[in-house]
Amino acid sequence: MNTTVVATPDGVDVALLLEGTFPYVAGGVSSWVNQIIRAHPDLRFGVVFIGSRRSDYGEMRYALPDNVVHIETHYLHDDLGERPHVHESRSGTRGDAEGFARMSALHDAFRTGGTAGEGGALLQLFADAGRDICPGGRVSLEDFLRSEASWDIVTERYRTYCTDPSFVDYFWTVRIMHQPLWQLARVAHALVPARIYHSVSTGYAGFLGALLAQSTGRPLVLSEHGIYTKERKIDLYQNEWIRDNRNVFQKDASELSYFRQLWIRFFEWLGKLTYAAADPIIALYEINRLRQVTDGAPAARTRNIPNGVAVQRLAPLRAQRPDAVPPVLCLIGRVVPIKDIKTFIRAMRRVVNRRPDVQGWIAGPADEDAAYAEECENLVDSLGLNDNVRFLGMQKIDELMPKIGLVVLSSISEALPLVLLEGFAAGVPAVSTDVGSCRQLMYGLGDEDEALGAAGSVVGIADPQALADAALALLDDPQAWQSAQRAGIARVERYYSDTLMFERYRAVYDEALGRAAAPATCPSGHGAR
Repeated sequence: MNTTVVATPDGVDVALLLEGTFPYVAGGVSSWVNQIIRAHPDLRFGVVFIGSRRSDYGEMRYALPDNVVHIETHYLHDDLGERPHVHESRSGTRGDAEGFARMSALHDAFRTGGTAGEGGALLQLFADAGRDICPGGRVSLEDFLRSEASWDIVTERYRTYCTDPSFVDYFWTVRIMHQPLWQLARVAHALVPARIYHSVSTGYAGFLGALLAQSTGRPLVLSEHGIYTKERKIDLYQNEWIRDNRNVFQKDASELSYFRQLWIRFFEWLGKLTYAAADPIIALYEINRLRQVTDGAPAARTRNIPNGVAVQRLAPLRAQRPDAVPPVLCLIGRVVPIKDIKTFIRAMRRVVNRRPDVQGWIAGPADEDAAYAEECENLVDSLGLNDNVRFLGMQKIDELMPKIGLVVLSSISEALPLVLLEGFAAGVPAVSTDVGSCRQLMYGLGDEDEALGAAGSVVGIADPQALADAALALLDDPQAWQSAQRAGIARVERYYSDTLMFERYRAVYDEALGRAAAPATCPSGHGAR
């Protein structure tokens, strides 16, 4: 599993379960995690980082706060190994039929529409299956990979459900999809004792949280910045490695390929398991809370806690701004497809046609998706924008904000982006695509908030012309820019300060710590935690 564990203590107050974020990946979610840890210096935190492959990550992007007393890293796809012939995967051992039957029952519950709202029945199925895959349980990873019982289930489900003609691709998709669950069961079995668990997503981290909550009896807090299943769907729609073996006569242009559907259902399955085990289930804003409920979260356990930024630290940056609005549009974010950097670059071509003095800065790491970053650089070159568009890499917000005229966000998916709030606090209006809570941040939510005015403009996704025109409308009109600046400052100070966010999360932690239950364990586990 390619695991690293550092500084294991006797126990922690809060075990943070983090998939692809802090401390190895820079970005809004990671910055938020760093904030939360530092805001609670009296709590001992453990960090469990879950990644794909070790080679996908470099060194830590964040210095660990002093109250992080435990960290471990796990890479779920390093040990998948080479593909032998399918029939060589059968060892001849029978495997535990009863254990496999319980796992099939759990899958069937979701296939027939089971949701987290059904509570006890779903959790009981999960608890039974969870015990089976824990070390010492009835179904080992070796049994899943090579036993006759596993082979029987895979072949039976292929015949019953699969609409793709390739059994080999089906076999390997199921194996790659499920093998990490046994690895996560080992993580849960050996994890340092914690009073509560806090996952910042569903997915594999959420599955680990659900497994820990069921095996220890400790509370699981779930806070989603974006909706994980929605974001994974976007990734899966775009990924080219997912095969479709149907011929031209078998394909229906209105249908996704079977394997794409299979991956989507898998992440929906992980999401429902997490929702069933978590309390509370936190969203950043109301639209996402309603999406969680639609996806199976029990409504009574959901609540909203919006992000907040360090208004007191950022406010003095306003005095550092020049009298004239700098002709600089700045996209602050990772150079990855979900941020749609290419739309920003295309918008800059239209901006520069009208205002040759305008600069477009892209401030964020470009090493997460090297191929996409190269495509973006090539696009700049092909559009003749080498003198106007700059890739700055990681920048310190405090140094950047006084130098720019507008924060620009061109993403195709966001939750409640911290960069917009940081811009408002520093006195910088914004133009963004209509994703996540951006409309709420820009124009307000409710009469009192809306009365503050617009802090910028919202445009459609993947519309470089609209993005360019909205940016120019603010740059070319100092009064409109100043009005947007005032609205942004007022909104962030009233509704989105970090102080308010920290108070709300302290209440969440205190509530969860107060109801921490007497623990149970996986078979052969650590005993009371």
